[in-house]
Amino acid sequence: MTDSPLEGQTAIVTGASTGIGAATCRALASEDSNVVLAARSEDRLTELAADLESTHGVETLVVPTDVREEAAVDALIDTTVETFGGLDVLVNNAGLSRGSDVEALSTDDYETMQETNVDGVFYATRAAIPHVRERNGHLLFVGSFAGQYPRSFNPVYAASKWWVRGFAKSVAAQVGDDGVGVSIINPAEVRSEFETTDGTTFEEHFEEGEASEPEEVAEAIVFAATREGSSVSEIDVNRRDKFADSF
Repeated sequence: MTDSPLEGQTAIVTGASTGIGAATCRALASEDSNVVLAARSEDRLTELAADLESTHGVETLVVPTDVREEAAVDALIDTTVETFGGLDVLVNNAGLSRGSDVEALSTDDYETMQETNVDGVFYATRAAIPHVRERNGHLLFVGSFAGQYPRSFNPVYAASKWWVRGFAKSVAAQVGDDGVGVSIINPAEVRSEFETTDGTTFEEHFEEGEASEPEEVAEAIVFAATREGSSVSEIDVNRRDKFADSF
């Protein structure tokens, strides 16, 4: 037993099958949380859930979910509450990038980013608020360095993360008086399967030590989730030389 504030609590992680999401599931399980794994890849979720149960002895629930579908997100929240009796933590992690140059970006790629990075966050947050409020729990949002500073590449992805950040802060203004914690975690480059603008993954693009690892971001998420009676507004997770050439 960890004697953690999260012990016995129930947490949902969207985009749970790989990268930051999978690392966050492991970090939450190490704190003895019940973990609900949501993503489109059921096979990966099932494998990860089995590992969490055998390694940490926690309860898990696999709910294959496309966050772009409102009904699927509502079902995710409802199934979680029916199974565990409530919800303490929502980690809005699901997100993706498509294309780069605005002139060349297809409408399909634009809409996919918007539906995943914006609509999915809204659907999950809206459905989770009443349940998280009952437990004085936490709403956690994975933002991005791209949501804090203007950038010349991938403006649509960046704009979606600016939206996430603004939405989270405004939600905090609405639910803070109700005892709900709201935190934003802003990673820069993370060595994961997330795609760079040239079509490779960050894991392929960066050697170990050249960018943050998913586990580092997961640690920040869990730190925010374990605050009792307070909220960490934002945590930035950057490689140490991130600003060396910025000014």
